[in-house]
Amino acid sequence: MLSDEDLLGAARGGDEAAFTALYRRRQGAVYRFALHMSGHAAVSEDVTQEVFLALLEGGGRFDPSRGSLLSFLYGIARNLMLRRVEKKPTQDTEEVATDEDVLDDLTRRETIEAVRSAVLSLPAQYREAVVLCDLENTSYEDAAAALDCPVGTVRSRLSRGRAMLAQKLSAKAVRSMP
Repeated sequence: MLSDEDLLGAARGGDEAAFTALYRRRQGAVYRFALHMSGHAAVSEDVTQEVFLALLEGGGRFDPSRGSLLSFLYGIARNLMLRRVEKKPTQDTEEVATDEDVLDDLTRRETIEAVRSAVLSLPAQYREAVVLCDLENTSYEDAAAALDCPVGTVRSRLSRGRAMLAQKLSAKAVRSMP
């Protein structure tokens, strides 16, 4: 199997199959990142498309010594998301549940919405760290490359973001008690 870097090189040379393979391999992760950051499916789809168009146009800026191609894609998505979120914050209210038990379904939806809402309410610098490291399971090093900051900064933002998230979720739990 070709590496991401090999696929990128071939795609930049005009190989459509290589671009398609790279897109199929990495678009899901980019989409999930954008969805966690924006909370809106349509915005996430647009950002994902824009990331890969930007990759074709500016893929020559990718430097494997600074991190993986996926962290480079996260960095592009981050910049696009920051521009969009600053313009117009949005919220996705769609939920999909397939559980037959209505009570479990309702509880799951409320929990998902509470977590989504809490993540979206975090300041962007903490939300980015939480989304990349906790929701996307990105290494600290790749998150640092995507966020263009030192690993120690990622760790401190992640710690602070987790604490803020826990505080928001526990406050919500207290408010929802009968």
